[in-house]
Amino acid sequence: MTAELTAPAQHVAHRGRGVTLILLAALFFGTSGVLGKPAMQAGLSPEQVAVIRIGLSAIVLLGLAAVFRPKLLKVTKREWPLLLAYGSLGVAGVQLLYFLAADRIPVGIAILLAFTSSVLIALWVRFVRRVRLPRAMWAGIALAMTGLVLVAQVWEGLSLDVLGLLAGLGAAVCSAGYFLLGERGVADRDPLGMVTWGMTIGAVLMCVVAPPWTIPWGVLDTPTSFGPWEPPVWPLLIALVLIATVLAYATGMAALRHLPASVASVVGLVEPLVAATAAWLLLGEALSWVQAAGAVVLLTGAYIVQLNANVVQTDSTLLKAP
Repeated sequence: MTAELTAPAQHVAHRGRGVTLILLAALFFGTSGVLGKPAMQAGLSPEQVAVIRIGLSAIVLLGLAAVFRPKLLKVTKREWPLLLAYGSLGVAGVQLLYFLAADRIPVGIAILLAFTSSVLIALWVRFVRRVRLPRAMWAGIALAMTGLVLVAQVWEGLSLDVLGLLAGLGAAVCSAGYFLLGERGVADRDPLGMVTWGMTIGAVLMCVVAPPWTIPWGVLDTPTSFGPWEPPVWPLLIALVLIATVLAYATGMAALRHLPASVASVVGLVEPLVAATAAWLLLGEALSWVQAAGAVVLLTGAYIVQLNANVVQTDSTLLKAP
């Protein structure tokens, strides 16, 4: 895919810069599970962690934009539908469902489930945009689904918590929306403006699900287990907001000005490796050998899917709004 197809005429895409940005985004996003789960173990619900994360991030982004780049906050009537969809799916949906999954199943498995989004993007391209997929891509989809079966260990009657499994798959649906809507949005808007409004819309929606006045704020001073340390909850939440959210979304959206969604999502496969490793080191959550093998198979399948996505991207229908 050429840069001209994914960005406005005045914008020059740099592939190397895009790869660097998406790698940083994957690193930042990969810390969200290990930062958020100790807060849930200390007494906060997944919904409360999500509303704190999204709400404080929205305040930070709105403040920065208002002071330094107020023009980013201007929105035309035509842009609202895309921003509302992005805020609902790519922000509120992803974060809420991911934390619901991470609360009930290991962080590494929750993030693996979310990363089946690459398969969903490929299926969207095939059945909604009606673009023919190469055989290798179908093989990748089959591998990813096989890996998912191994991770979930379905032959044992779903050894994973069923609600956690469903939440992880729901996060995958929302994550696919994050990439597809984000790619379309940054073609016309500055990435920081896209993230700021998406985070604000997501925060409003999450405040309906978990009103701030229902949060037990006293929990923030409670010590919680985090690797060999026992810090209070509040510094972990600050890191969750600034590193795993503000920086993660900003670098991820900036990357989509230089890379198409399919390429960004394959480079972003580093994220589940970061998340699983961090969960093992800091939370003591180790995958069984069968689940580890399934993770390799799943990520290999996702890689094949995204590697072959370049073949179908010569069709301009791939770049229309989803």
